Amino acid sequence: MLEKNTINSEMLVHVPMCTHKEPKKVLVVMGDDEIKKELEKYDAEVVYSDSFNSDEKFDVVIYNNNIIDDIVMANAMRNLEDKCGVFASKVISFDANSDAMKKDLATVAKNFWIAMPYASGQDMMILASKKYHPQADIILDRSDFVDTNYYNTELHNASFVMPTYIQKPLTGIAKR
Repeated sequence: MLEKNTINSEMLVHVPMCTHKEPKKVLVVMGDDEIKKELEKYDAEVVYSDSFNSDEKFDVVIYNNNIIDDIVMANAMRNLEDKCGVFASKVISFDANSDAMKKDLATVAKNFWIAMPYASGQDMMILASKKYHPQADIILDRSDFVDTNYYNTELHNASFVMPTYIQKPLTGIAKR
């Protein structure tokens, strides 16, 4: 049986990395060894930080925390490439606190063309993008061949399908 951290790390890394067309520079805020191991599978420059303290622009920003507010998003947006950046973050699960999850999704969504929650085992995450849709634009040459224990192309697509009791309350908040 896989550990929860392995599942979450694979989903937090591979979903945005297989959504962005050419992720060359990646910022990871609050990363851990599992995330680092997964990102080593890609040919990208990766910067690890405990905060959004970089003046550089990144194709992908991975935020390994579920505390999302306007300050976090302002810092993420400052670090994210302007035209086609992809942001991925943990988020409190809908079942644990639906109001907090809706608030976090709304906070992320106001900065992006696409903002969608997705499942990671029993946890949830958010993928937000300025251009690429995580299901329509998935890069199969990456998602089909990345060596993982949990993540795969079919799971990538299926992770964005929510049960009705979650989908209905998120209608109008999530941007698909």
